[in-house]
Amino acid sequence: MDTLYKTDVLRLAAQATGAGKLADATKSITVDNPLCGDRVTFDVRMDADGKIAAVGHTVKGCVLCQASASVIGANAKGENAASLGAIRESLKAMLKQGAPAPAGAWATLVTFAPVSGHKSRHECLLLPFEAVIQAAT
Repeated sequence: MDTLYKTDVLRLAAQATGAGKLADATKSITVDNPLCGDRVTFDVRMDADGKIAAVGHTVKGCVLCQASASVIGANAKGENAASLGAIRESLKAMLKQGAPAPAGAWATLVTFAPVSGHKSRHECLLLPFEAVIQAAT
């Protein structure tokens, strides 16, 4: 379990980039993981082109869920539901098949590579993506 909560994951969770309610949100979505109790709310403000202009999130969950939401908070601006879906699929492939982490701004997701060996924790990382994708739709 120590590999799951290494310093980089704890740092991402503590940074909590984008944490908090977005006052002028276009849409707000809450998703739950009933198996572990994680709950994530993402607020988004969309621009005229259908891209995310701003995000805010509230996470009541584990450090992995908090860290994943923080990565999204740092990188979601300029993305849309389709591009976020592709990033989520890349993260899934990294966790389930050992594929490389997404490139560019999303390369930080490589931090979660040690979670690949802990199938029960995959959803902790994916739940924030589900919320932000639904909010951006």
